[in-house]
Amino acid sequence: MKPHATTAAIEARRRQTTQKLEQVENAIGQLRRERGRLTVRAVAQRAGVSVTFLYENAEARTLVNNAVSASRTHQIRAAHAEHEQIEASWRERALNAEAELGRTQKEVFAQRQQIGELMGKLRDFDQMVPGESVQALTSENITLKRRVQQLTREHRTLQERLEGARSNLRFADKRIADLEAQLLENRTI
Repeated sequence: MKPHATTAAIEARRRQTTQKLEQVENAIGQLRRERGRLTVRAVAQRAGVSVTFLYENAEARTLVNNAVSASRTHQIRAAHAEHEQIEASWRERALNAEAELGRTQKEVFAQRQQIGELMGKLRDFDQMVPGESVQALTSENITLKRRVQQLTREHRTLQERLEGARSNLRFADKRIADLEAQLLENRTI
């Protein structure tokens, strides 16, 4: 071969390599914009180059490795942020349910005290007042008993909601732990 032909072949090879590197950079940019999964095979396919080129060419290998690392870091941050958001939501629900349960318990206690006081007054009136007032007090007593039953049902409902929220929180924690384990497995792959 002539020296001029060799020089031309080397120059053509350099141009081809430069063009392929540009294609790789464009493919990485497209995959990032589309939020596609950044892997060596995906970049090679999108860029129209061989996987071998990406591994053998030092610049291409560096570009792909940097892009894959950045993508994994971004995925881990996004998963962590999602985990925090879900956990905060369940935590808030559980705290709200516990606060409502405490409020309901106080309300039930106050109602029971009021019933006790009214029952004492009813006994006092029963001894002092003729039949007509006794009927009014008896109906008021029945109304108060119904109110206590209603508050008891509400208390039970809130208790069940609290248990449900706690159960959901435990499930979410387990699911999050599983997802974190998957992320760690994917990171090692």
